[in-house]
Amino acid sequence: MRLSLRPRGPASPRLLRRKRMVAVTPALLTLGNAICGFACITYAARVGPEGAEVTSLHFAALMIFAAMAFDALDGPVARLAKLTSEFGAQLDSLADAISFGVAPAFLMLKFSADVYYPHARLLWVIGVLYMLCAVLRLARFNVTQANDPEHETFCGLPSPAAAGMVASLVIVERGLLQLAGMEPPHPRGQAAEFLAWFTAASLPVVTLVVACLMVSRIRYPHLFNQLFHGRRNFQHLVKVLFVLVAVFAAHELAIPLLFLYFVVASPLRAFWTRVILRRVPAPPPQPEAASAPPPDQAASAGS
Repeated sequence: MRLSLRPRGPASPRLLRRKRMVAVTPALLTLGNAICGFACITYAARVGPEGAEVTSLHFAALMIFAAMAFDALDGPVARLAKLTSEFGAQLDSLADAISFGVAPAFLMLKFSADVYYPHARLLWVIGVLYMLCAVLRLARFNVTQANDPEHETFCGLPSPAAAGMVASLVIVERGLLQLAGMEPPHPRGQAAEFLAWFTAASLPVVTLVVACLMVSRIRYPHLFNQLFHGRRNFQHLVKVLFVLVAVFAAHELAIPLLFLYFVVASPLRAFWTRVILRRVPAPPPQPEAASAPPPDQAASAGS
């Protein structure tokens, strides 16, 4: 039996290094979010004689979904490590401003440039409005809800969902162009060619709509908290199974449909409640006092 002659202090140097490494992990995940947003911009900027290539735009849109994955992971990791801080919350907001504010706006500009070539200034205005609404959405979230990490609803469309709606329309184009290139000319190919053009033409309108929804007062559900925290009923299980079946059946074509459902379901529900049923919605939660503890990094996930 070997006895240790080292005095037992508050913590060994190895344990302190391990704690510091765990503390860095959430910040690295947040920085990965920002890197994916920057990668989206750089790949979308790869232009050729007739604009950005389809493969580059497809990869740029995938980078937004990769940023969403990093954004969803940094909060739970910080909670599990019990190393939440105001620094992490502010860093997360800055990364979200890049990945879900600037990157989707720039992606929309490159994706719809050919269709709106005579009206390029209009696309620039829509991109600026989207970026400003995303930044305002993040700032309002930090002020009103960052002190409530267990919230199950958002005031306004979350910026990752808005960016995912924009990126999903870009992702679906490659599959449509593959169908449009069928030889000999096939009715399905002709329909796919029209849908590809319609997707590029409608993306600026969709971008403007989700920008307005981000700064609206419509309540949106926090899917991660509602699906994975606590016991859930049979309806939640049916929703998860429906999503899995839709993705398995339609592949990438199901992605914009799922995002479209999330974007429009809450406004339609609010319209039905306020206009048809004439019910007054419950007031949103008020922000806590300034003496409250600093917001944690998990509160900014999905903002």
